[in-house]
Amino acid sequence: MDRLEELRKQIDEIDKQLIELLSKRAQFAKEVGEVKREKGLPFYVPEREAKILIKLEEMNKQFGVLPPQSIRAIFREIISACRALEEPTKVAFLGPFATFTHLAALKHFGTSSDLRPMASITDVFEEVEKGRADYGVVPVENSIEGIVNYTVDMFLDTELKICGEIFVPVNLHLLSQEASLKDIKKVYSHRHAIAQAKKWLMENLPDAEIEEVSSTAKAAELASREKGVAAVASEAAALLYDLNILEKNIQEISQNFTRFLVVGMKDSESPTGNDKTSIMFSTKHVAGALFQALKPFALYDVNLSKIESRPTKKRPWEYVFFVDMDGHRLEPKVKKALEEVAQGTSFMKILGSYPKGFKE
Repeated sequence: MDRLEELRKQIDEIDKQLIELLSKRAQFAKEVGEVKREKGLPFYVPEREAKILIKLEEMNKQFGVLPPQSIRAIFREIISACRALEEPTKVAFLGPFATFTHLAALKHFGTSSDLRPMASITDVFEEVEKGRADYGVVPVENSIEGIVNYTVDMFLDTELKICGEIFVPVNLHLLSQEASLKDIKKVYSHRHAIAQAKKWLMENLPDAEIEEVSSTAKAAELASREKGVAAVASEAAALLYDLNILEKNIQEISQNFTRFLVVGMKDSESPTGNDKTSIMFSTKHVAGALFQALKPFALYDVNLSKIESRPTKKRPWEYVFFVDMDGHRLEPKVKKALEEVAQGTSFMKILGSYPKGFKE
């Protein structure tokens, strides 16, 4: 037996062991599901899954062959498949399929979840509020384009909590049923994608008509039906609509991420050690009010990673502030800071504590 054949035989034996172990894990997951069903406990527990991934990464360090992002991707799918044996997780997301929000939902919940595209951000919140979906996934900000105002505004009128966040790199490709750039007369995409690919489009397709549509996936759908047309969209859209990738990574800035929020009826109930908390508050319209509202965070050494102001839409020139901070609401220093902020503001709402997302 030569060396190649010997290595393949060893891999086959390891695959057999993996299948046996995965089957054992799946059986235990089914039993866990039965216990949860009897006790009325949630099937998806974000902090539990986050702790599993953190522990697996630590275990993987002693071997050092697979990178951390590969370990997370593999075990997210294993966890997703096992969770589906307990109860398939119903997830509403801002559709259609093959959008970056769809990719975010897949990344977080895995392919074994019941993913349901919605026409608007409002529809996503409504599906979860009415119990037709267990969770929702919505965009909240892009590292270049900034905040998604509509998502932030929704938290003023909903009791849903943030229970997770997802970061998805925005890799934009030029897709078409045509085989050459010289055949492209028109380009469709979402306005953000067009802005991010504007320089490349001007240099390489200066005479093409550019038209905005509702999503990158919609652009790919149109490109699949029309001659002489291309779309700026994701690789997933190319696969879904059977399009050629004429050019990869045409976005102007390579380090471009969109952040998505997972919303549900409850947030994370216990810290993982790597958490984030989001709140909303408003202050009285007097000098120094914002300074006084933020003072407790400095006093208790709580780092703020984002602060954004939005009009309340109730009175002219009245604003609400959206704030992200490091730490869980139950950690002593965060808890104390939040208590003092609540006392010093006219309105404060904790939107949720949740495990931090991975930028990969």
